[in-house]
Amino acid sequence: MARLFGTDGIRGVANEQLTAALAMSVGQASAEVLTEAQHHRPLFVIGKDTRISSDMLESALAAGICSVGGDVILIGVCPTPAVAYLVPLLGADAGIMISASHNSYEHNGIKIFDSKGYKLPDELEDRIEARIHAGCELKTFEGIGRVTRNEAAILRYIEHVQGCAENNLAGLRILIDCANGSAAVTAEKIFGKFPSDIDIIAETPNGLNINLNCGSTHLDLLAKMVVAGGYDIGIAFDGDADRCLAVNEKGEVIDGDHIMAVVGSEMKKAGKLAGDTIVATVMSNLGFHKFAQANGLNVITAPVGDRYVLEEMKKNGFVLGGEQSGHLIFLENATTGDGQLTAVKFLEILADSGKRASELDAGILQYPQILKNIKVPAALKHTLSEQPSVAEAIAEAEKFLGEGRILVRPSGTEALVRVMVEGLEQGAVESACAHIVAAVEKVNTEFAG
Repeated sequence: MARLFGTDGIRGVANEQLTAALAMSVGQASAEVLTEAQHHRPLFVIGKDTRISSDMLESALAAGICSVGGDVILIGVCPTPAVAYLVPLLGADAGIMISASHNSYEHNGIKIFDSKGYKLPDELEDRIEARIHAGCELKTFEGIGRVTRNEAAILRYIEHVQGCAENNLAGLRILIDCANGSAAVTAEKIFGKFPSDIDIIAETPNGLNINLNCGSTHLDLLAKMVVAGGYDIGIAFDGDADRCLAVNEKGEVIDGDHIMAVVGSEMKKAGKLAGDTIVATVMSNLGFHKFAQANGLNVITAPVGDRYVLEEMKKNGFVLGGEQSGHLIFLENATTGDGQLTAVKFLEILADSGKRASELDAGILQYPQILKNIKVPAALKHTLSEQPSVAEAIAEAEKFLGEGRILVRPSGTEALVRVMVEGLEQGAVESACAHIVAAVEKVNTEFAG
């Protein structure tokens, strides 16, 4: 049986893979496992994004927790990092965020945080999964838990993010894309405090339009509007606002690698970058690594997934890490990736510099990199790169690619295999990628037939 938890919690199409019944079981098992040695009523904080299925899953999770004797605080629509921040502040044992992040509206997900606001390690997720299969003990009479609402708690998170800025971001014209997701309830309040000229788009969620042609995975509209409107920069969040990407005044993308490089350099100059080290992932571009080397920055590479970045940071005392996709972790300010915090940190550097956004990251080259996502059956995705024909195609591609990297890996959140090829010359990168993709698709066809 495939593992229920992926690289970022549990994901699936609502009422197909991720049903209300499963959510109820997750609530029950989480409440038992995360508090089994503490001998008190479990207390959970639950937040959600704007998907049509989030209300359903919120109710199911709350019912599951209450059925085994836990209490629940519902904080409503909020960013994922708000749940992580509020769990210890509200004295809770754990937190749950209902979101499928950057995925389209029909998907949803369950992300679980411990009492300190950190995502769970694999070992705890495995114990929860085992408890789901084994079943839980239902409470009766006064043992049944209660549900309360505290949507005002989000104001404490908003104040926290605002307080992480060391200056007032004055003098910038900023266009913010909320992806019709969680940031729609927080971005105006957070950035409205600063004396900048702020405009916001994609801030009218209707349950179906989250990430729809907007947000950090669809930057075309934001880029066009930034150029046409004469903005200094555009900022884009994803559906649950735990990631941030940007576009400069020319409409060019500033990805997570570039943001980490700029912020990391400034932190190093200020003596605030522990070990002069940034924790990145295997997806970070070769240009990021070359910039880091040239500027005295050390880079440690973790597997894809911001929780693996976090594990490496905690293990060695590093304070900055993240992913090319825009998940950045500022460990002195947050326990998980936070898109709005990332935006505040980057914007204050831009405001202080007196430079254009295109000048701020001008020294960071972007080497040719192609990422292809190929739909595959769930039963095949974890072994596909080991298929003889695919392994042979990878070896052949490496020969004519020359200096560069090839990465073929299963998605941790979807039924996809991701093929990433990076090198010094665009034509070689394209040829290498096409060669591998063809081999993957052939195996796909043979498996289906």
